[in-house]
Amino acid sequence: MKKNRHDKIIEIINNHVVETQEQLASLLKEAGYEVTQATVSRDIRQMKLTKQVIEDGRQKYVYFTADPEVMHDKYVNVLKAGFVSMDIAQNLLVIKTVSGMAMALATAIDALELPQIVGCIAGDDTIFAATKSQEEAEEAAKEFDEMLGRG
Repeated sequence: MKKNRHDKIIEIINNHVVETQEQLASLLKEAGYEVTQATVSRDIRQMKLTKQVIEDGRQKYVYFTADPEVMHDKYVNVLKAGFVSMDIAQNLLVIKTVSGMAMALATAIDALELPQIVGCIAGDDTIFAATKSQEEAEEAAKEFDEMLGRG
């Protein structure tokens, strides 16, 4: 069932401009899939969907299948597109994003598989990226600065 739903999600985002999880859930329900917000959120993470800015400035979900090096560059581009600022609070990186981009950036951060990051929690414009220690938070911050061309 999950494979069928994931296939349907790819079909939906290829044929529609899907900007939000709520919109995706609604389109899935129209297609006969009974889903909750939590299910859609989990699917987005598992499928590594990211948001891409389209011509009119809106953002839509996209699904990429490519080699790891190409994907790394795409994830870094997502970071560059939505990153605003970053602070360290002990073992947490507190990353501020453009409004509505936190989930996309958190997905990109998870996909980059930095060894220091044990997990991310995203809101609308803020991400908490947890590390095991303050030292690891500082290392991860340096890596982000390098990726973003700030270091």
